[in-house]
Amino acid sequence: MKILALDTSNHPMSVALVEDDQLKATTTLNTVRNHSIYVLPTIDDLMQKVAWQPQDLDRIVVAKGPGSYTGIRIAVTLAKTLAKTLNCPLVGISSLAAIAAGMPAVTPGLLVPFFDARRGFVFAGQYAYQAGQLTTQAADQHWAWADLLASLPADRPVYLLGALTQKLRQAAPTLPANVTVLPDAAMVSTFALAKLGAHATPVADVDAFVPDYLRITEAEANWQKTHPGQASADYVQEV
Repeated sequence: MKILALDTSNHPMSVALVEDDQLKATTTLNTVRNHSIYVLPTIDDLMQKVAWQPQDLDRIVVAKGPGSYTGIRIAVTLAKTLAKTLNCPLVGISSLAAIAAGMPAVTPGLLVPFFDARRGFVFAGQYAYQAGQLTTQAADQHWAWADLLASLPADRPVYLLGALTQKLRQAAPTLPANVTVLPDAAMVSTFALAKLGAHATPVADVDAFVPDYLRITEAEANWQKTHPGQASADYVQEV
């Protein structure tokens, strides 16, 4: 199975080509922010290097969030366009799960990948390996940092896969004794993303596939504050 995996959910942009669980080519850029400019040329470059044609792809796997709103939309929109154009199955995988899957399958304890969501909040998930398979222990959520730490078990090792910002440190200056922070493990592995996607069920309706934002935008939140009881109404005025 030939898989194109892509992630633009946060600052790094990563693309990988994987065939039958073997990494054929990959590129990660962690120095640019405008992923929309670089993602297509990167895919084209990797495809040329491994002598693949677009029609050779058997599956497209995309990190569907959570993460940067704009970043997620870039990869998801591109993945949907390619899947629709090539009539190729599309799989969406949690960006947090892809981070956890980058850890060795022998890692004990609880894996808690997280992204800073600002103002003392994070996007975080809870995963663990069981019989060599990554399993979800708690659904991805938008957490207050202190609440996430309070929810963690005390009877086994816990690994926080992410970088602590100054505000997060201020929100919880000390960590439980069984909790270890691994900032170098915070990046999505598109190789791991592809391997997760190889065994996942493709989306049934490509057109209806949307990112997992896990929270509404600040503009939506502000609109709902001034329009109580109208949370489900359109907040964009038609002209």
